[in-house]
Amino acid sequence: MSRRFWSTARAVVLLVVATWSSTCADSTIVAPASMKAIGTVDARFQSYNIEMVEITGGRFWKPYPQTGRALGDQDRYSYRPPIDLQNQRLRVLAAALSPAYMRVSGTGANTTYFFDSDGPAPAPPPGFNSALTRMQWRGVVDFAKAVDARIVTSFAISPGTRNAEGTWTPEQAGRLLAYTRTLGGSIAAAEYMNEPTLAATGGAPTGYDAKAYGRDFRIFRAFLKQASPGTKILGPGSIGEATSASVSGLRTADLLAAGGGGIDVFSYHHYATVSRRCGGRDNPDEVLSEEWLSRTDRTLSFYRTLRDGFEPGKPVWLTETANAACGGNPWDATFLDTFRYLDQLGRLAKSGVEVVMHNTLAASDYGLLDEKDFEPRPNYWGALLWHRLMGRTVLDPGTPIVPGLHLYAHCLPDNPGGVAVLALNTSRQTAQVLTLSTAAESYVLQAPHLQSQTVQLNGRTLALGPDNELPAFTAASTPAGVLTLRPASITFLAMPAAANHACR
Repeated sequence: MSRRFWSTARAVVLLVVATWSSTCADSTIVAPASMKAIGTVDARFQSYNIEMVEITGGRFWKPYPQTGRALGDQDRYSYRPPIDLQNQRLRVLAAALSPAYMRVSGTGANTTYFFDSDGPAPAPPPGFNSALTRMQWRGVVDFAKAVDARIVTSFAISPGTRNAEGTWTPEQAGRLLAYTRTLGGSIAAAEYMNEPTLAATGGAPTGYDAKAYGRDFRIFRAFLKQASPGTKILGPGSIGEATSASVSGLRTADLLAAGGGGIDVFSYHHYATVSRRCGGRDNPDEVLSEEWLSRTDRTLSFYRTLRDGFEPGKPVWLTETANAACGGNPWDATFLDTFRYLDQLGRLAKSGVEVVMHNTLAASDYGLLDEKDFEPRPNYWGALLWHRLMGRTVLDPGTPIVPGLHLYAHCLPDNPGGVAVLALNTSRQTAQVLTLSTAAESYVLQAPHLQSQTVQLNGRTLALGPDNELPAFTAASTPAGVLTLRPASITFLAMPAAANHACR
């Protein structure tokens, strides 16, 4: 070999190294083989709520008109009939997200009377606002079995459940548990009541305070341990304090102190904001900002501190969440909210939260499915990709070097050594660059515009086929090296050959 050949070869190598170094300096390196495990999530990590009022029928958050105009006080609610849990499309789409937890609760559950008899329910007795029939609850248990969902609930705590001294009695809760057993079903977990920090507006007796809650919670705890020892006790299921004072004046710290401990799982609720129905004035241009997305972290930090102080070491579940309380904002049914939905799952999994229950599966604007025809919304397609690709073992993908890029990594399910990476480019104008150390199968979600109700996977619009068939999720082959993430895009990367030891 001539000296000239070696000189030329050395120059080429130096040029390649320089190019690689330059690329790495300007991009975030994704090296799945070396990612370390940092935690695990429940097999039913990604779960959902079906509100009790959906089961019984009643007044719920009225969906926005197509114009997206604000809803005034006079029409923020509308009557909705009971959800059809026999619907084939609903069952197919719910089963595709399983295994999952299905929480049947919400504010309405606090004041719902269980009519423990066959036949239509009469008007609810004094002290209750609505009635749940055997047929309706049988539908819940049957649906849960059909789609591999485990039931989570809370119980009525309104004045109708109380004795002459105002103390809560477990008679109604006992009837519901007993009937569930006769159907061959079970309650996986239960909160005493829905959102005790909002007791004043949630159907509790007038003047209900932390002392009364503590007395009643101790009764509930003893009752559930004896009547259904396999049911996890969740609590307290608080909301609102991380960003503002609780409306009712009840504080979680006081509730936990009065209750005396004894929960199996620490639960809490979180919404980034309230919807326009309830006076929210948020600008959709802000919802991809780090300030907005990190509200998830701030709420978790607040409640985890309380968990550490009162129930150290207990698992943490987020049992109700969406972008905006009060039914969601108009854009919560669009691709814009899919960034928040998936980013929230990624953040919470990295932070040790074991279960996240989205509100709702199919009601109002924050539902994963449209409540009229159960047509999938963009969040549903994001949920399905997460379910298929992001396994139980959580990995550390490293910290992105540029703002607007969010990275999360899990082991690929049923693929020893495989890794999945979720990359969200929340910048509306700027592309982001990754450098992949290994080849990947990529799944890119985009939409014609951010507030579109349709979403495209690798350029193809996602839609159900005949007989509610789910579309094929066809990946694009992506070689090792530089990968450009388009503005306002969501990319899942599956790396089955990553050879990550934590994923074996």
